[in-house]
Amino acid sequence: MIQALALLLLSSTSHAALQTADLEYGEGKFLGYLSRPKNVAPSAPGILLIHNWMGISDETKSQADRYAKLGYVVFAVDVFGKAAKPKTQEEAAKIAGQFRDGSRALFRERLIAGLEVLKQQKGVDADRLATLGYCFGGTGAIELARSGANLKTFVSFHGGLDSPTPADGKYITGRVLAHHGAIDPFVKAEALAAFEKEMKDSKVNYRLIFYPGAVHSFTDKTAGADISQGAAYNADADKKSFAETKAHLTKVFAEGKRS
Repeated sequence: MIQALALLLLSSTSHAALQTADLEYGEGKFLGYLSRPKNVAPSAPGILLIHNWMGISDETKSQADRYAKLGYVVFAVDVFGKAAKPKTQEEAAKIAGQFRDGSRALFRERLIAGLEVLKQQKGVDADRLATLGYCFGGTGAIELARSGANLKTFVSFHGGLDSPTPADGKYITGRVLAHHGAIDPFVKAEALAAFEKEMKDSKVNYRLIFYPGAVHSFTDKTAGADISQGAAYNADADKKSFAETKAHLTKVFAEGKRS
């Protein structure tokens, strides 16, 4: 059972068009990030954003703000918890591995807890929800889909897509959109094939988009530009994947809008 959520507003700031805040929840064990337009619609779509393996960083907050500027209420879930803040990639790999390679059940539990926080935000239309995830978070987006969460869509950016329990694809209710670097060395061809088989076997409405010349972390400006490292920012792939997602969200949220 997921514990009842106790929300606490820790700090709040105002940007030109946004209101942002750090939100403590789960009896103070987790610290998420909320970003919303100052003049948000009375019943706005909500987005659960899932961070990469470095936890909720400036990069995570930047992505949350990016989508809030489109008119959505965005909540970045804290999967790791306040006590686990990786400072190096080695630490990040160890912490992320506890969820990705260890307990997928715990991974889902943390994501569902964050989803409940999003649903509690004023003005969020519970009938129009989505999740977006980056790298580790991209894996999380599809894992949340496999949990049977009732969202309109699940969007993964350069995430791990295969599953130890592919039969769980039958629980996916919304559309799946996966953005993938065409020369990403960290996600093997067999993993992509397993993902597509799972989607097709479960009759999921999905799209897998490949970006030529892009490796892992292609949306992350802090990843550098050296593709020989396997992870690097790619401005073209970032721009195109954002445009694809923007159009995709507009479409799926329009379909779920209350009359």
